Amino acid sequence: MSENKEETTRIYTGPAMIAQGLRARLNDLGIEPIIKDDHQSGITSGFAIGVPGQVRVFIRKDELGAAQSIIQEFLKEIGES
Repeated sequence: MSENKEETTRIYTGPAMIAQGLRARLNDLGIEPIIKDDHQSGITSGFAIGVPGQVRVFIRKDELGAAQSIIQEFLKEIGES
């Protein structure tokens, strides 16, 4: 699924390791988030953009209601809320 501003919403920006933990929690709900790593994509393409180690996490807007409490709980646990 490609990022579509009409259909997805960004729920997190930060370190890739934390994003993977959030992804695991969402997977437990049956939600598969989209992880965007602009820096790694830039390196692969031959030019570096973005911040190393920083990724963005998106989910479909129609999944936000189901995911909201898990997202808030996870961010509180890691001290980012």
